[in-house]
Amino acid sequence: MRTIQLDADGMTPRELRADVPALGDAAYFNFGAHGPSPEYVVEAAASFIEEHEFGSATTDPYGHAFETYDRVRERIAAFVGAEPAEIALTESTTDGINRVAGAIDWEPGDVVVRTDLEHPAGVLPWKRLEREGVEVRVLETEDGRLDRDEYAEAVADARLVCFSAITWTHGTRLPVADLVEVANDAGAFTLVDAVQSPGQMPMDVDEWGADAVAAAGHKWTLGPWGAGFLYVDRDAAEGLEPRVVGYRSVADPTGDEIAFKPAAGRFEVGTTTAAAHVGLAEALDAIDAVGVDAIESRIASLTDRLKAGVPEGRLLSPRSHESGLVTVDVDDPEATVERLAADDIVVRSLPHPDGVRVSVHAVSTEAEIDRLLDALEPEW
Repeated sequence: MRTIQLDADGMTPRELRADVPALGDAAYFNFGAHGPSPEYVVEAAASFIEEHEFGSATTDPYGHAFETYDRVRERIAAFVGAEPAEIALTESTTDGINRVAGAIDWEPGDVVVRTDLEHPAGVLPWKRLEREGVEVRVLETEDGRLDRDEYAEAVADARLVCFSAITWTHGTRLPVADLVEVANDAGAFTLVDAVQSPGQMPMDVDEWGADAVAAAGHKWTLGPWGAGFLYVDRDAAEGLEPRVVGYRSVADPTGDEIAFKPAAGRFEVGTTTAAAHVGLAEALDAIDAVGVDAIESRIASLTDRLKAGVPEGRLLSPRSHESGLVTVDVDDPEATVERLAADDIVVRSLPHPDGVRVSVHAVSTEAEIDRLLDALEPEW
């Protein structure tokens, strides 16, 4: 198995790219949906399964699994600025958001506030609660921005606020800490969808101050599918009682009463493989080897190059750098995606706004940016 061994200079984005077999000669710009994994990430995940299933029959499989849970929880916590006990291992961002939604004792008339730019992960759980009399208040945005005064008014009587740290539609960064502070002053629970953040920019959940943050590692960190994680503030967790409960959720699985584990531990349920999260831990090592600051700087340089080639009026994302997500206006997004795919250029269409989204990672290259711009030339 390949292991990451660093010299004094760490790893370069080009070296990281060379470790990702799926990329090959394709100009891949869909990291906001799926970041193909380096070979050693997949090997680490497979190795866990081999050790767990092919090891000695006298080895306790539960002990092995729980030691691994603890190790990967510690690795994720260090990466996002949390305590290990504040991290629950989940399947995805959607999974994490639903676990929080299901742990609140909702009453008819309770208010949930979200933006009009949320991914379905931040829409569908609240739509389900509308059947139980919960009011879902949708904040309208403009060019991927929230009006702070409108936001403050909307959350004044809210039970919960859910918004994305980076909008998946425009790539705009929302002022998370500021929005959390406003919601806290109103007494609302704050839940942040942060799936577009880890791996492309620094992320510190402690600085954000949110009650809960849901994310996953299969995008910018280049981890496997199934490696989701949920941060829950230790104090905020005390008021949450998950409806789904299992032996990993409670302090004493055989006790007469249900006593949930403190912090995020109450959101882990039962027997699951740690393979995907082992792969994620390996992926985080690779991201740290390059350096998150270096990755962010590289993405900024590449997206500046891309935006410089997009005519005014066709760029739907901010002209100045905010993230690696760049949305471009084209006449027929789905046809454009298909046309580019025929030339081994991978982007995606969006339901709103009506355009194509280009996800630029540090492992992308200037030549690929130029190749994309040449291919988009007929659209202008």
